[in-house]
Amino acid sequence: MGGAFLAAAVLARLGSRIELPTIPLFILAGILLGPHTPGIVLVKDPHELEMLSALGLVLLLFYLGLEFHLDDLKAGGRKMALAGGAYLALNVGAGLGFGFALGWGTSEALVLAGVLGISSSAIVTKVLVDMGRIGNPETKPILGIIVVEDIFLALYLAALQPILSGADSASAAVMDGGKAFGFLLLLALAARFGTKVVGRLMNTKDDELLVISFLGAAVLVAGVSEWFGVADAIGAFMVGLMLGGTTSGPRIRKLVHPLRDAFGAIFFFAFGLSINPGDLPTVLWPVLAAAAVTLVMNVAAGLTAARIFGFGAQPAANISTTLLARGEFALILATMAAGAGLDSRLAPFIAGYVLVLAVLGPLAAGRSHWLARILPGGGKGGDGGGPGGSEPLYAKDSGGREAPVTS
Repeated sequence: MGGAFLAAAVLARLGSRIELPTIPLFILAGILLGPHTPGIVLVKDPHELEMLSALGLVLLLFYLGLEFHLDDLKAGGRKMALAGGAYLALNVGAGLGFGFALGWGTSEALVLAGVLGISSSAIVTKVLVDMGRIGNPETKPILGIIVVEDIFLALYLAALQPILSGADSASAAVMDGGKAFGFLLLLALAARFGTKVVGRLMNTKDDELLVISFLGAAVLVAGVSEWFGVADAIGAFMVGLMLGGTTSGPRIRKLVHPLRDAFGAIFFFAFGLSINPGDLPTVLWPVLAAAAVTLVMNVAAGLTAARIFGFGAQPAANISTTLLARGEFALILATMAAGAGLDSRLAPFIAGYVLVLAVLGPLAAGRSHWLARILPGGGKGGDGGGPGGSEPLYAKDSGGREAPVTS
């Protein structure tokens, strides 16, 4: 584990000199020091880091919830639902069509619909933090789309499970979906009406007790969420949403930073451990084709979301590139597909596709201004804004973070 931390740190420090984002470098460290490549093997079995990896995902989404205010959700709920629905319709629909075009089978096509359709919440969160975009206006629809994706994810997994297991039981799928939806509704009600009660329970002047309290709450609710068939990430997100609105919220945001960064690095390192580079050449062309389809659909979804919210070219480009990466959910589907005995090409395809977009996504997000130039309204002389040029330009500040430019 110490070697994993140090290897990730060394590669990230080297990469920072040429302005590479940390996410693909953490993944590369896992690939190079994992069981599938020659040389030093730090971790023979990727499952040895499974719990630490899960904790990294939980903390990343918990932090995202802390930054996402409940008032934003209430104020923009309808627009966020529209943007999220459009994103899913474009990407899941394209994934299903791509799956049928490959001709690997109906079950395989249904799996690929989810693989190509759902963004990586962990990578999206890390990109927003690393790029300094948490305060940008387009971040709210990005977070809204993630929430809609996680709700869809719970229902999608419940419906897919009987198909992969070969069970011909629509009632079982309905029961699982109902259980997941009911728990999501309970979490939403708790976030809406339970903030004051939770705030009083969390309130303490002792930082040690506060860390233990919020960490225990986030991990416990994440575990219970998983038991109900809801992604553990969405449970952690809802806890963060509740705690972010309490008087302890600012202190929690400060205290969770080192935990988020450390275990987030382990999450991406473990992600790399699961990838076998030797399997990738057999599915190279389908992987590249799928990545191209996803890029086109994300641009279309970004333009749609920007239109819904009245944004211009630069925010549309930020939305498109930030949501591009695919990750943890795709790997879960690969595991499910292997267990169900589906086409043997599916697992290496998913691994290659995820690797390409896990690297391409953060790189594209850091260079979104290139995309903005070719989007409608993003040409030279324009401000990249909405109607009447009201939307701000974005530029790097002295700390390397992206911020609106004012006259």
